[in-house]
Amino acid sequence: MVMKSLQVVQAFDRAPIEALPVDEGGDLERKLAAASRVFRDRGGWLKPHQRSAVLLKTAALLEGRQAHFTQLIAREGGKPLADARVEVVRAIDGLRNAADTLRPFAGREVPMGLTPAADGRWAFTTREPLGVVAAISAFNHPLNLIVHQVAPAVAVGCPVIIKPAPVTPLSCLALVKLFHEAGLDEPWCQTLITDDNALAERLATDARVAFLSFIGSAKVGWYLRSRLPPGTRCALEHGGAAPAIVDRSAELDGLIEPLVKGGYYHAGQVCVSVQRIFVHEALLPDFVERFAARVATLRVGDPLHADTEMGPLILPRETERVTAWVDEAVQGGARLLGGGRLSATTLKPAVLVKPAADAKVSTLEVFGPVTCVYGFTELDQAIEAANALPFAFQASVFSQALGPALRVAQRVDASTVLINDHTAFRTDWMPFAGLRQSGYGVGGIPATMHDLSHEKMVVFRHGA
Repeated sequence: MVMKSLQVVQAFDRAPIEALPVDEGGDLERKLAAASRVFRDRGGWLKPHQRSAVLLKTAALLEGRQAHFTQLIAREGGKPLADARVEVVRAIDGLRNAADTLRPFAGREVPMGLTPAADGRWAFTTREPLGVVAAISAFNHPLNLIVHQVAPAVAVGCPVIIKPAPVTPLSCLALVKLFHEAGLDEPWCQTLITDDNALAERLATDARVAFLSFIGSAKVGWYLRSRLPPGTRCALEHGGAAPAIVDRSAELDGLIEPLVKGGYYHAGQVCVSVQRIFVHEALLPDFVERFAARVATLRVGDPLHADTEMGPLILPRETERVTAWVDEAVQGGARLLGGGRLSATTLKPAVLVKPAADAKVSTLEVFGPVTCVYGFTELDQAIEAANALPFAFQASVFSQALGPALRVAQRVDASTVLINDHTAFRTDWMPFAGLRQSGYGVGGIPATMHDLSHEKMVVFRHGA
């Protein structure tokens, strides 16, 4: 019998990295059974101090191997070394954040005696883990997304089975090994390595799973949610087409760099990447000239080169798709600045000026190194255009005047509005939520810990 394997390649040049054995149906059943067994054994639950110690030890181990993980991220995911280093630092901090959040992670007193019937009682709540967590992750942050899904589960005491994206499994496997090295028994944190969508669906929809954490496409995420058994909770993190509004009062000197970073970080493969830039017509010619000039200077190429600022897309088919969308926009009347192809997976960054409102680049998530620039004369026109899509995640406004900034903050549809910063900014402890088709539930490590636990109330009758 030939063992199936998963070939992991470098995103940039498709050179082989490693062939991994894949999990099959029997492996999934064993892992689900092990996770369910340790959760049912309440006497074996780890104490908070034990969970905190595991998280802190894992953080220390990761800190000692930063160079190794930086290389893994750059090779399998194509993120430039400088950004990969930042991802590792964030992951270390995320592990510590989960441990720190355990300190105030507690229940509350529920007042009694407010009516005669409630007299003579004392009530309080505690927080308990929900149960087995199935986590399905995405490729674009192959280490930090795993931390966001696994660390909260470990912190609150939920067994977790994590399925990384099949194109970027190595960072996940290496991190889970660190958890085990830090003293966490394997049934509390297991991996599912597969490119079989049916097997992934079996993991997500198994009745023993109490919570599904999904990061990926809206089509798959909403489908899986529709298939969950009664009682299974979930959090879905999808994508968007993030808007940035440049008010007439904005100073171009302070916004070109953040918008370039937000639009082309990781070649635009970020769920809150700057995609649609609405610029007041009074600033539009100068903005387009300066923005496109800066984009043209981005150093594009091999992510393993120290000076690379933008690397490849994850798969050759993604370059084909993005190229087709850009061509469609140009045929529809958009002006193209930059663009072109460097390799099977690497595109030069592109700026599209005034693409049609119904073009794919205007209505769908590009998830590539393309930004679209539109003009407006009245601020409410820009707000209406920003709100026109069925996605809503993070948005930004650039303004030196308080009134326009607050008007956008109040009226744009978004879970987070950034003022004078790009849409892709986040910290790992802040709430992070897609609205409408962009997601369900709230991410961020403390918020996820809350969702992976529930309150249990104890009512003590202490006398007449």
